[in-house]
Amino acid sequence: MKTLGQFIIEKQAEYPNAKGELSGILASLRLVAKVIHRDINRAGLTNNILGASGVENVQGEEQQKLDLFAHNTMKDALISREEVAGFASEEEESFVAFDTERGRNAKYVILTDPLDGSSNIDVNVAVGTIFSIYRRVTPIGTPVTMEDFMQPGNRQVAAGYIVYGSSTMLVYTTGNGVNGFTYDPSIGTFCLSHENIRIPEDGTIYSINEGQYLKFPQGVKKYIKYCQEVDKDTKRPYKSRYIGSLVSDFHRNMLKGGIYIYPSATNYPNGKLRLLYEGNPMAFLAEQAGGKATDGFTRILDIQPTELHERVPLFIGSNSMVEKAEEFMRDSM
Repeated sequence: MKTLGQFIIEKQAEYPNAKGELSGILASLRLVAKVIHRDINRAGLTNNILGASGVENVQGEEQQKLDLFAHNTMKDALISREEVAGFASEEEESFVAFDTERGRNAKYVILTDPLDGSSNIDVNVAVGTIFSIYRRVTPIGTPVTMEDFMQPGNRQVAAGYIVYGSSTMLVYTTGNGVNGFTYDPSIGTFCLSHENIRIPEDGTIYSINEGQYLKFPQGVKKYIKYCQEVDKDTKRPYKSRYIGSLVSDFHRNMLKGGIYIYPSATNYPNGKLRLLYEGNPMAFLAEQAGGKATDGFTRILDIQPTELHERVPLFIGSNSMVEKAEEFMRDSM
C-alpha cells in the first residue's frame, strides 16, 4: 500500500519550481495529525485536553483546551520548517511572521483552523483540522505582512483537512485532484485509501443546523422545505445529517453526495464560518473533487478577503444540490 510519504515524493515532479518545499510542509502537517490523533484518542483519560480553557478567542468564543493544544502544536511544527514564512490561525488575533533568516526567505504562508468542532470532543464525536497554503506575495528576504494572507482562495497552492473519527484521515489537494490517506497507528503511517476522490454530481443528504431555522434567510427556509418534500423523481425527501463539525459533515457529503449549508442568520448576518480558515480551503477541495462552493450567490474562491477573521455564508457539496439552493436564494431576493 502506498504511503503518504511515497505519494508526496511521486507528486513532487508536478511542481518542479517548488523544489520539494510543499512536500516539507505536508510532512509537518502529517506530524501534526499524528500528535493530535494521539491526544484525542486519550482525551477521556486526562483533564489537560477536555473542557473549556477559560479564555475567549478573537471572535469572543470560548476556547476549548484542545483548541489551544492543536493551535500550539501546529504553530510549533510549522515554525521549525524553513519553507514557512508565516502562520495565521482562527485561535489567534493576528498573523505570526516567522521573523528569522529562514522565515524571511521562505515562500509560503499557512492559514488554519487547528481544531474544527472542538466542543464535540467532550462527547467523543469526530473533529478535524483544516489547513490552507498560499505562496507569499511580498518580497523574499523580508518578513511577511498582512498582504500575504489577504489573498482570494483561487490563489491557494494546497489545502486539506484531517478528520479524527473512527479512523484518522488526511485529505488534501494541490490543485490536481483530491486524495485521502488513512492513518494506521500500528505502523505510524498514513496510507493511500481514497484515491482521486470525486463528489457525486447529486446527493440525498442535506446538512444544516435546523434549530436556527427561524433566523435563516427566506431562500434557505424554502430550500429546507424543498429537501423535505416527497418527490420520487428527485429521491426526496432527502436525509438530514448534521454533526456540527464542518470537517465531518463535509467529509461525509464529499464521499456520499450531499450539501452542507451554514448560511447567514439574524444573529450572524455575514455567516459564522471564517473565509480564510474554513471557507477557502474547503471550497478548493470541493471544486477539485468536482463539487461547488458559494456563499449562496458568489463563488467562494473568488471573494477578496478584507479581514483576517472575515466570516462568510457557505453552501458546499454536490454541484446540482448547491445550484438548486442558489436558485432558491436568488428567487427570494
